[in-house]
Amino acid sequence: MQLSKTIPAVLLAVLMAPLPGWTQPDRSRPGSSRPNIIFLLADDHRHDALGAAGNTIIRTPNLDRLAREGVYFKNAYVTTAICSVSRASILSGQYMSRHSIDDFAKDFTPEALALTYPLLLKKAGYTIGFAGKYGVGNNPPEQEFDYWKCVNKGQPPYWYERPDGSLIHDTDTVANSVSDFLSHFADKGPFCLSVSFKAPHELDGNPPRYPVQERFKTLYSDAHIPLPATYGPEYWEKHPAFFRTDENIGRVRWKPLFSSPELYQETVKNYYRLVTGVDEAAGKIRQQLEALGIAGNTIIVYMGDNGFSLGEHGLQGKWFGFEESIRVPLIIYDPRAAARPHTEEKIALNIDVAPTILEMAGVSAPVVMQGKSLSPLLHGGKTKSWRDDFFYEHTFMGSPRLPKTGGVVRKDWKYIIYTEHGYEEFYNLKNDPHETRNLAGDASYSKKLDKFRKRYHAYATQVKN
Repeated sequence: MQLSKTIPAVLLAVLMAPLPGWTQPDRSRPGSSRPNIIFLLADDHRHDALGAAGNTIIRTPNLDRLAREGVYFKNAYVTTAICSVSRASILSGQYMSRHSIDDFAKDFTPEALALTYPLLLKKAGYTIGFAGKYGVGNNPPEQEFDYWKCVNKGQPPYWYERPDGSLIHDTDTVANSVSDFLSHFADKGPFCLSVSFKAPHELDGNPPRYPVQERFKTLYSDAHIPLPATYGPEYWEKHPAFFRTDENIGRVRWKPLFSSPELYQETVKNYYRLVTGVDEAAGKIRQQLEALGIAGNTIIVYMGDNGFSLGEHGLQGKWFGFEESIRVPLIIYDPRAAARPHTEEKIALNIDVAPTILEMAGVSAPVVMQGKSLSPLLHGGKTKSWRDDFFYEHTFMGSPRLPKTGGVVRKDWKYIIYTEHGYEEFYNLKNDPHETRNLAGDASYSKKLDKFRKRYHAYATQVKN
């Protein structure tokens, strides 16, 4: 594939060129002991929709540069793959079983909210802001923040009407809010700004759509995106009968978006276009940090709130335990002398974000947090001990629409149980990365499977306490 045929030349030049005013950070500067922190969260951004992950089609030059200059976590996961629950886990540093936000309506209690990373930073003297989609409960804590530009309930729209009648895309409104925050607070002491894009989440509807900015509508038009290894109908047929139903939401949304190779191309390209829009916004943020003279003391963290199946296994969406659903991009860029740029292989989780941000700000994480600070991994040296696995849980809705799921995930093995049905899946990810052969019924793996069962039950009790 010729790059020049895939992307219009003018747009390619914009995407690939260094941003005006950007310079290589001076890592010799010790910086302040209280850095500024910007946490960028994309909605439904799967792990491999990123140039730094080896995707040669998608254009994410600004995020790729963050990954090169920071620490790129190759094996980052979420503990529950659904927006509201994952966001609650990110804010609180806790598994769903502990924070108990298991749907879209529940709010943090005042006591629980006080132990989220933004409120703990505020108590420590930070200015805190939130822009974009908050996504937890029906009564978000606007009054607790020094700056708040959020949709307070439900999903944001993709298009907003300006006073003059013109339309502006949600990604651009979020970018404008970040610019507004920085203009007002960059020189007023340390700040933590949490930024949450709607993109690349679909626009819910029948059928779902992926509305993109006008300037990106022809991006990828000449590209050919290979079909997934598990695209064929035989992979849908592998699912158990309780899962393999037209009531399964993952299948409902698959039909209008992925049921033909042509639809697959259209859907994935629009998904990629939305990701590229987020990437552009990330680049603008760095440009403004440079212009304001605070880039050298501002940490940037980038993550997806969950992964997303783009036709794999006959599905669209997240929810289930497949790699496409639970793996996300995670980048931590610290321009100070505190981190060595590298790709990190160890498992990182969404529940690690809160304790990591707190430690980088010099604030102690409360004992209620179950995640681990990733700070020891930022140096690229040997770590005495780290997790080998993690607990996965998804209980929203239930069968037949979203069968409830639990499991234990390692980099090389995965155990999944559909808890309403007692149905197990066991995958050797090293030999079968696309999860095509369920080994749960293979007697030669019975001893290993039993170890994972015991680990799962131990976790299920542990994470609640």
